[in-house]
Amino acid sequence: MELQTIQNENIKVAISPKGAELQSIRDSSGTEYLWQGDPAYWRGRATNLFPYIGRLTEGCYEYKGQRYNMGIHGFLRENEMSVEAATDSVVSFLLHETKETLEIYPFPFEIWIKYALDGNLINITFEVINTGKDCMYFGIGGHPGFNVPLEDGLRFDDYYLEFAEKHVPVFVGISETCFPNGADREYPLKDDRILPLFHSMFDNDAIILRDMHRKVTLKSDIGKKSVTVAFPDMPYLGFWHTVKTTAPFVCIEPWSSLPSRDGVIEDIATQEDLISLEPGLRYINNWSIEIHS
Repeated sequence: MELQTIQNENIKVAISPKGAELQSIRDSSGTEYLWQGDPAYWRGRATNLFPYIGRLTEGCYEYKGQRYNMGIHGFLRENEMSVEAATDSVVSFLLHETKETLEIYPFPFEIWIKYALDGNLINITFEVINTGKDCMYFGIGGHPGFNVPLEDGLRFDDYYLEFAEKHVPVFVGISETCFPNGADREYPLKDDRILPLFHSMFDNDAIILRDMHRKVTLKSDIGKKSVTVAFPDMPYLGFWHTVKTTAPFVCIEPWSSLPSRDGVIEDIATQEDLISLEPGLRYINNWSIEIHS
């Protein structure tokens, strides 16, 4: 499966047609910013999530009285997308429904993912088109992992996540089995904008926030290189690395919706945070990754 490469004078990016997943983000000095999928920790690199975010209770959901099975984070990441357009600095991928997807997700659709470079910025566009006759329901999101540290001589604990503005986000309460359980609470940040990184913060799996500012930077006060993720149309944000390890990466995950509620087999037509898209309409969500070197 041939990787697609886009580049300019500042940045070089490689993307796999399988799930349109980023494989590499390098600056002009050759520094790799993207996690490289070491299977000792996590084989993924930057999974695109569709048509569901996270886990489903008992691995299934209901629609029109029928039960469907689907794995964590949906099926997009397992499917090869076609390359529909490509230039030196822009590439677009397309996937539409197949016999196999209709067995687990009964909606005809097109999903387009576009990557476009602008200086140090990777602009990412998710576009979903409902090509069927019924309203379709879905979640969509990103799951990019970034190397920590980004420079030799630094440690994981030298880094922190800094939001662009001061605020107090809300921590989404999660059960021991990793489902939202309604026990949401305020999640104060250092100086109202900083979340210091340390490995054990992920011992109970992902940290999921809502009501947070929608731009965050991974950085260190004793390093020069950093990464900013901006996600103006995503109401949830996850931070994660492999549970109970010293994994040298952190994922910054903008999400449109949450996993199913603890103990509830969701009817996706009534799950309140899923996107609903009427026949013939399209949904567009733009977000970005910016590297600072």
